[in-house]
Amino acid sequence: MHDLPVVFYVLLFIYGIVIGSFVNVLIYRLPKHEDFVKIRSHCTSCGYQLRWFDLIPIVSWVIYGGKCRKCGQKISAQYPLIEALNGILYVLVGIVYGISIDTILLCLASSILVAISVIDFRTMIIPPGLNIAIGILGVIRMLFDLRHFLEYIIGFAAVAGFLLILYVISKGRWIGGGDIKLMAATGLLIGWKLNILAFFLGCIYGSIIHLIRMKISGKGHVLALGPYLAGGVMTAVLVGEKIINWYFGTIM
Repeated sequence: MHDLPVVFYVLLFIYGIVIGSFVNVLIYRLPKHEDFVKIRSHCTSCGYQLRWFDLIPIVSWVIYGGKCRKCGQKISAQYPLIEALNGILYVLVGIVYGISIDTILLCLASSILVAISVIDFRTMIIPPGLNIAIGILGVIRMLFDLRHFLEYIIGFAAVAGFLLILYVISKGRWIGGGDIKLMAATGLLIGWKLNILAFFLGCIYGSIIHLIRMKISGKGHVLALGPYLAGGVMTAVLVGEKIINWYFGTIM
């Protein structure tokens, strides 16, 4: 934990909600294979090109009552919720890692994991580009921490290798290729110990939450594992070291 000035966390939150706005763009456009760089933000109902004051994270949605300023069509509450979630994650990462390169890389990774979670939940597909982006962040982190080089390399293969075996045995029925690539990328980012913990936690989250969803809404047995794996990764990033130390302190 780091005892830093409040202004640091305020700035992190603001930065987080701004990036969260871009995460919403990724969530909407990637499944549609739309350009998320050149095409300006617009109302999906009337096509109105949004001005800067229409794009203030959280604030614009609240001021306009969750509606398009031009046509009055309702805008999903997903937008401010994703922005707020991203801002909160950035603050939590900052609390744990302080002012460091790790904070920058893990904040960006958390944004990508949020996008992966929503897209996979809706489409059962994890866009390859998002996994590659996490992998690139992992390579950068490894280069800044070369004394732990092997932890990251083993992390790349440990969980992903196990999942690949399951994929081959089941011919793709038990696990998706996107999940394998996700765990390879996150392993490169957080190392093998935290990644194994992340996978374990993700499986627990998936089992409990999906069983509840099946009971309440009658959802089928097939589940998108990406959101739960992402949740496991973020848990490992934030409190993984404490969990591991507690576990080994208990059994030793």
